[in-house]
Amino acid sequence: MWVVDDDRSVRFVLATALRDAGYAVAEFEQADAALDALAGQGAPALLFTDVRMPGDDGLVLLDKLKARAPGLPVVVMSAYTDVASTAGAFRGGAQEFLSKPFDLDEAVALAARVLGEDEGAAGRSNEVSSPGTVPDAPLLVGSTPAMRELFRAIGRLAQAPLSVLVTGETGTGKELVARALHRESPRAAQPFVALNTAAIPAELLESELFGHEAGAFTGASKRHPGRFEQADGGTLFLDEIGDMPLPLQTRLLRVLAEGEFFRVGGRELIRVDVRVIAATHQDLEARVADGRFRADLLHRLDVVRLRVPSLRERSADVVPLAERFLAIAARRFAAPVKRLTPPAIERLLAHDWPGNVRELENLCWRLAALAPAEAIGRAEVERALGSRAQPARAATDWSAPLADWARAQLEAGAGDIHARALARFDRTLLQVALDHTGGRRAQAAALLGVGRNTLSRKLKPVGKAPR
Repeated sequence: MWVVDDDRSVRFVLATALRDAGYAVAEFEQADAALDALAGQGAPALLFTDVRMPGDDGLVLLDKLKARAPGLPVVVMSAYTDVASTAGAFRGGAQEFLSKPFDLDEAVALAARVLGEDEGAAGRSNEVSSPGTVPDAPLLVGSTPAMRELFRAIGRLAQAPLSVLVTGETGTGKELVARALHRESPRAAQPFVALNTAAIPAELLESELFGHEAGAFTGASKRHPGRFEQADGGTLFLDEIGDMPLPLQTRLLRVLAEGEFFRVGGRELIRVDVRVIAATHQDLEARVADGRFRADLLHRLDVVRLRVPSLRERSADVVPLAERFLAIAARRFAAPVKRLTPPAIERLLAHDWPGNVRELENLCWRLAALAPAEAIGRAEVERALGSRAQPARAATDWSAPLADWARAQLEAGAGDIHARALARFDRTLLQVALDHTGGRRAQAAALLGVGRNTLSRKLKPVGKAPR
């Protein structure tokens, strides 16, 4: 195996782990050295490469490797895990994408899987199609493990002509996932058409999907192409598919199976080439059991399922998302970017976000428009939340955001993590108790099982709260 990375420490630990697992490993600091070795020695069984390196980066190296050794499996490594980088790697023919920092056992297991040495390994084709146009700004934001896994899945699935079912709570960004799948696919230059099936009356939905001929019904004065025709060659995104009426489910099933349909009131058979991505926040299996959704349609749509995590499952992304939304709002308003103070951040992190990313985005627009100063405080967040304010998360849920925060701090190379986490824990717990008792310190201390002096000491101002 070969490891190509300009970071000596990464090369050393990965190569050592692979050698300990029984593999012979060669290390290269730059792409040029690996290409020279390829010309002189032939291809290895597997190559790991970083993305960002002096000279040719990992993706350029990947292109050159695929031209000279098409069958060589390549694992691309990067600390920059987003849709564009993962999709670019898979589009270039990478076998796998490994996010930095990575677990060494995971990396060794991945090597065995790629080489087909584990029971679940399966052959993968390196043949890819030409990329489409990719916009500069990413549509999905997140650095938590759940989002990294989602980005990897999107990067791989974008190249496959498969139907995808996107699940997740309302407001998590299911349409953004569909757009990312389209944007990174060979269909990127063709139309992306979205339709919320729950937002259109049942009597009009058939016409919206399949179009109609002139005179097909009252008010149909001319021929109207439906969404399937509009999306021909591209991608059709059907949101809230669980609300589709049963008769239309039957028609949709035929289109998915045969790629053809008739317009409403028409006799001409229309053929289309459309990739369908569906989304729902509902339990479709339960709706099948209740007779409200066709089992055969679910099987057609659910070739691959992607779940978008809720915002409370990735609380470490709350602040980066909020800052991004505030920056977008500032550009729209032609005003300075407003910033979040530590107390404002604490309040954001305590909110349960039942409306997920959409709720956070709307909140940031209100803050950008209504907060009087450039520095946004806790009081402004409280007012912007208004009746939407939620209590802090239940005790059973607090370890998940703590774990996300700790991972983010470790990945950022931050120090003194334990002390800062304990300080945040103490102040949050004590402040909630004081709020519960109306500010009566003796009662709050008694409820928490600590002395009043301990409570007073821990409530003294401390350093900046961790982000």
